[in-house]
Formats: sequence, C-alpha cells, structure tokens
Amino acid sequence: MYYAAITEMTQMLRNVAGFLTAGKKHAEELGFDVNNLLNARLAPDQFALKRQIQIISDTSKFAAARLAGKEAPSWADDEETYEELEARIEKSIAYLSDFTEGDFEGAADRRVTLGFMPGHYVVGGDYLVQFAQPNFFFHVSLAYAILRHNGVPLGKRAYIGSMNFKPLE
Repeated sequence: MYYAAITEMTQMLRNVAGFLTAGKKHAEELGFDVNNLLNARLAPDQFALKRQIQIISDTSKFAAARLAGKEAPSWADDEETYEELEARIEKSIAYLSDFTEGDFEGAADRRVTLGFMPGHYVVGGDYLVQFAQPNFFFHVSLAYAILRHNGVPLGKRAYIGSMNFKPLE
C-alpha cells in the first residue's frame, strides 16, 4: 500500500512538476505569459489546467492520509498563478514524504469513508485501486493532455518518468 500510495504518486507528482516546467519553458520560448495556460481545457465541460493540478494534489494527499488513518490537511484551492501551481505540487510531494511504511500497516482493510457516499465505507485496498489511483491518473493524464494540446513538447517519457533499471547480471 505504501508503494502505490506514496512512492508511485510521488513519482507522478514529480513528473507533473516536469510538465509544468516544460510549459513554462514553452511559454518563454514563444513569448507568451505562462499564466494563459491556467484556464486551458480540452473540452468545455472539463476542468481547466489549474483545477486539474489542484485535484492531482488533493487526491495524493487524501489517499495517503485516508490509507494511513490520518487527517489530511486542508489546503485552499486558491492558486491564481503558474508559480502557485508549481508550489502546490511541491507541497504535495513534501506532505507525502512525511509518511512511512509503518503508517500503512492495516491500510488494506482500514475503513475509508468518502463524503459523496454518506453512510457507507470502502476498505483501503478497494479505495486505492477503485478510486484513488484511477482518479489520480485521470487528472495527471488530463493535465498532460491540456499542456500537450497547447503545444508544450511533452512525450510519453515525460509522462512515465524515470525507471529504476538494474544491470543484467
């Protein structure tokens, strides 16, 4: 549970930070204000980039806290600049770094309640694979796609990030 909730989400948060860095570089090279990307979206009924980043951040912190049986901090969704979104991702990474493997003992069977399902709970293992991970990766993919759609030169390697390759013996 720790690996999926902390290690995997932290890696993807770092990849998202890379998406944002690429977006800033792209804006500088073309001479436009990077903040113009904040309200970019793929479809009229989908959230803009700014909200995608906030949801990525929230999903990671809530997954970690809920699975560890802790209370997640409340962060206002008040970012208005590209730099504030970058800081939000860094704050998320820092928050996840405070968790240990020991925090996740019993997480697979821990009862997790969600505000949109009052009177119900889901066990931690199901919460992670049926909601937290799919929701997290959905919004990471949308942030990637919004930036890519707006000309930011991102490829699959930017999305996947680094891998821990070992030499063949």
